[in-house]
Amino acid sequence: MNGWHGIAVRALVVSLFFVMPGTLTARKAGDSLLDADPEVVYVREFTDRDIELLVVKPAPVLSTRTGGRKLGVLKVDTEVELIGFTDEVYKVRGTARHGGVSGWVSPKNLASKDKDFVANLKKVYERQKKVRELIANNEVAIGMSLDEVARSVGKPTKTKVRQTKTGDSGSWEFVDYEEQDHYRYVQDPQTGRVFRQFSHTTREERGKLMVEFEDGVVTAIEESENRSGTGQVKIVVPPIVFGW
Repeated sequence: MNGWHGIAVRALVVSLFFVMPGTLTARKAGDSLLDADPEVVYVREFTDRDIELLVVKPAPVLSTRTGGRKLGVLKVDTEVELIGFTDEVYKVRGTARHGGVSGWVSPKNLASKDKDFVANLKKVYERQKKVRELIANNEVAIGMSLDEVARSVGKPTKTKVRQTKTGDSGSWEFVDYEEQDHYRYVQDPQTGRVFRQFSHTTREERGKLMVEFEDGVVTAIEESENRSGTGQVKIVVPPIVFGW
């Protein structure tokens, strides 16, 4: 990015995004979330776009979000990539005086082109913590993206999509099945004894979940009574995308 000084600040675009399952699975080396801190939200959890910030003050880079070893100092007027964040500290990748470095820095030493960046990032932080809980419990909520729905309850059994010049809409249907064994009673012609004999197996519908969406974001949920769940529709803030 160029023109951090002497140019007009362009408005932050906050919009809904349409991400099909699997879009956000690819990650850069070093961004693995296998051992992720539960208090940290990672950028790759909610967007595949890079978020870059400018270093406005010499920024010490620490090894952990609570402090730890000093890894270097980021140079002023250089750009860094945001990797993860809490509501108090950012994990970034950038250039220190001795070379490339990745670690934790104070947001006070960084700047964005948008004056509302910090406030919006806090909103993202709160949203992603709620979405994580929903996914962990295999639940869906109005406001989730289709990617998040897929991570929570898997691939849909049936899909319907309607495309128009103003966007996409449609529904995903999830049907829970269970196998039911069927038997018949047969009499032994020689002994006259009656015994149970396996006949066949059928798949019986146990419950159904229907989610309707517009532009890749859930707008309505319909759940059958016999499907295990809370019975209450949950709502989260729709996804937020940062862009200029």
